Amino acid sequence: GVEVEFRRAELDEHGLVCDSGLALQVLKEVLAGFNYHNLDELPDLAGRTTTTEFMAGEIFRRLAEANPVPTTELEYSTPYELLVAVILSAQSTDAGVNRATRKLFPVANTPEAMIALGEDGIRSHIRTIGLFNSKAKNILAMSRILVERHGSGVPRERESLEALPGVGRKTANVVLNTAFGEATMAVDTHIFRLANRIRLAPGKTVRAVEDRLLRLTPAEYLRDAHHWLILHGRYVCKARSPDCAGCTISDLCEYPGRRRILAAASAGRTSTPVSPSTGRAGRR
Repeated sequence: GVEVEFRRAELDEHGLVCDSGLALQVLKEVLAGFNYHNLDELPDLAGRTTTTEFMAGEIFRRLAEANPVPTTELEYSTPYELLVAVILSAQSTDAGVNRATRKLFPVANTPEAMIALGEDGIRSHIRTIGLFNSKAKNILAMSRILVERHGSGVPRERESLEALPGVGRKTANVVLNTAFGEATMAVDTHIFRLANRIRLAPGKTVRAVEDRLLRLTPAEYLRDAHHWLILHGRYVCKARSPDCAGCTISDLCEYPGRRRILAAASAGRTSTPVSPSTGRAGRR
């Protein structure tokens, strides 16, 4: 990584605020460490005023370079199927949800078909998933509301989505982003842990982390940002064994245990970068 000593200036909620001359000097050193030769290669950095914003931009640039078209690992073909899958994913793995929906969706993949299947029928198809009793009840109730109030369609408004049984803010964010292309930030357990661990967007609550990420993430990366962060937290910056040696943003990370992990990896074995789109499925 690049270590630059510079005078501390006024602090704000984002990080260190530098005066323009000092910021330019620091930026030149940082860009040199990232193998950039001029500001034109990262034109949007010029509008960022804090060290945190500089680092956030570089983090997402690298994640985007490694995985240009990230997406959810849940299997779906319609907004309704996605909504059902996300409801099922609470405290369950995406792989486990996919195994269940491969049996459920051929039988019922519309609100009307789900109502006809009934709570017992839904339960029998998702029995392998945690909390299947409450999830079956919520999916049935949600399907009835879609038929009665939304013409059997999935609403595109946050307020209407969050009014559905089994749908909270995170689920609504996933649907709005993945099904409808809105630039939302769905903060799950991976993103909450990752944002606090690497100090990208530390916060004591999920909403605090979400708001901070929305504020710091460059506009050009916002639509895909939560996918990159989920995949990175799931396969690289894992809860119990973060792969710092195989991490593309390790030099930007503020995790206190990073140097120890890197030293152990260097002494005991070599590590290759981990693809954010491969590996075992983690929990949402």
